[in-house]
Amino acid sequence: MKMSEKKHMHWSERLAERVIQEKKEPYVITAGMTTSGPVHFGTLCEFLFPSAIKKAIEKKGKECKYYFIADILDAFDSVPLAMEEYRNQLEPHLGKPLCNVPDPTGESRSFGDHYLDEATGLMDKFDVDAEVVRINEYYAAGRFDDYARFFLEHEGEARKIVEKTSGKEQKKGWSPLMPVCQNCGRIATTRVLSHKEDEYEYVCDRDVKYTHGCGYRGKNSIQDHRYKIVWRLHWPAWKQIFNSSIEGAGIDHHTRGGSEDTCRAITLDLMKKEYHIPYRYGFILFRGKKYSKSKGRGMGISEVIKLVPPEIIKYKLFKPDLEENVDINPTSEKMLKTIEDFEGAAGIDSHSDVSRSERKRAIAFSLSTDEMKWESPFLDITLYYQLYGDWEKVREMTGDREGVEYLRPYVEEWVSRNYLPDVYRFSYRPSEPSKHAKEFISGLEGGMEPLDIHNAVFEYAKSNSIPPKQLFAELYQALIGKDRGPKMGKIIHAIGIERLKKDLGI
Repeated sequence: MKMSEKKHMHWSERLAERVIQEKKEPYVITAGMTTSGPVHFGTLCEFLFPSAIKKAIEKKGKECKYYFIADILDAFDSVPLAMEEYRNQLEPHLGKPLCNVPDPTGESRSFGDHYLDEATGLMDKFDVDAEVVRINEYYAAGRFDDYARFFLEHEGEARKIVEKTSGKEQKKGWSPLMPVCQNCGRIATTRVLSHKEDEYEYVCDRDVKYTHGCGYRGKNSIQDHRYKIVWRLHWPAWKQIFNSSIEGAGIDHHTRGGSEDTCRAITLDLMKKEYHIPYRYGFILFRGKKYSKSKGRGMGISEVIKLVPPEIIKYKLFKPDLEENVDINPTSEKMLKTIEDFEGAAGIDSHSDVSRSERKRAIAFSLSTDEMKWESPFLDITLYYQLYGDWEKVREMTGDREGVEYLRPYVEEWVSRNYLPDVYRFSYRPSEPSKHAKEFISGLEGGMEPLDIHNAVFEYAKSNSIPPKQLFAELYQALIGKDRGPKMGKIIHAIGIERLKKDLGI
């Protein structure tokens, strides 16, 4: 491959090429999330980015498996704002594994499964082809037992690596294992006192910010599977269990002292295993601040997906460079800009001689959808719908029956919520036109296209020595009772010149 071609490669292509060159087939992509709250743009990336790499690998004709791991054995550490109404029911379960906390809505088998079910539902909507794994089931099946034994056997070495790579001295009594208390069911408040071969003694007496231990003292065996390996050891263990070829994480994991440093050192220096290909991605920000499930910061994906099709969201996330921070500011203006950018990207040929930025748009489009599902611009469809309020008329005006039907629920959502920017929100209310507006409209001829009408405004204004801005304002007032609105040529063309003249008595 030429240097210029490599320079123009999308990040998914570069990572796919590395996997093919450095690893053996069948390739395995792993990724994961803690199911502690609603899916937002940050967590969405955790299953979307690997799906893009999988698609790039398969495009090369290679076999690839993608495991998406739900870290559902993590401790339940806070009640998300989305569950605030159930706070009294949930707070007694703080500190327990997410998979052992009841779902207060009754919709799923546990609190952790509630948000896992939301994630898998969204994976279907976003066309993500992955095998979803509940990590608690792997623990229950004994898949982590050998690693638990290994880390207990090498406890001192593991602790030194964790301390060195994290830059933090661990508390006295640190252990590779987090037991689940047989009395209260908490995992966040226990600590191992001693261990011998497969057995370990523990006590539930730790106080954490959100709950405290019950004081129970007991014994467990690794074969009981009532434990989880601490995160900085659990993560490298799962890479071996799934035989990961590649796995990514946010930049925070890759900073000095982050868990990526620990994962590498544990894998190479302690386990003496081959290391996967790591990659890192930037923060997803919500109006300049990092997304937070627990604090309710950021619009949930289940909300955004009512406003735009999944491919628009995918395009927004796939287009930037991987390590670039993406600031999500879901105003109607910014969403419309993304929609228009996506619609424009549909016509770019990634194989032609285009700039790097244009090729990024083309590849992001191809990763987002297999085909363009609408032909008429989103804004045109919203214009026609506001004008006529009749979907059959919109289909007739656009000639894009399938596209209109596909976008219909999104357009209706924008209109019903008054989500459109003020400049695009209107209703047709013909009223007595000004002298210049009346004279301009009377001069229009049937069959004129929107651009012809738009240019005619400037020509009339010039020939009559009036500012174009003034004439536009007078026309908007005559048609929609506002000084501004959608493109004048589009409105008049959509209304129809003959109908407009009749409605205005011209």
